[in-house]
Amino acid sequence: MSTSEKELKQHLRGHLIASGFLAVFGGIYELFSHEVYSGWMIFSFAVPLLLGALLYALLLHVGKAPGRVFLNLWNAGVACLSVGSVFQGVLAIYGTTNSLIVVYPIAGGILMLLGLTNVCLPLPEAK
Repeated sequence: MSTSEKELKQHLRGHLIASGFLAVFGGIYELFSHEVYSGWMIFSFAVPLLLGALLYALLLHVGKAPGRVFLNLWNAGVACLSVGSVFQGVLAIYGTTNSLIVVYPIAGGILMLLGLTNVCLPLPEAK
């Protein structure tokens, strides 16, 4: 097993653990939310599952290993979208809104786009 394959498996495992944590967290939060539910909270586990674990499983299947810059930017984008989903769920359950919530999808999208751009136009890796 090459180092890059090992690294992809670690990222895959991390995103699966994050998905499991968010599923349990969302379930417990909904349990104590006095019958108030939010789709943002319930489905927050899907962000790291679909954008993280699924991508890394696909990369492992294809045998492609992206660079460190892509991995860092992509993981930061997935984390940003996950936190934004949980925060939006908390606000919805609480019954309020916040105009700054738009920062999470914008920042997450920009980070992921930068990661994809780095795949097409790779930056030199730091040593």
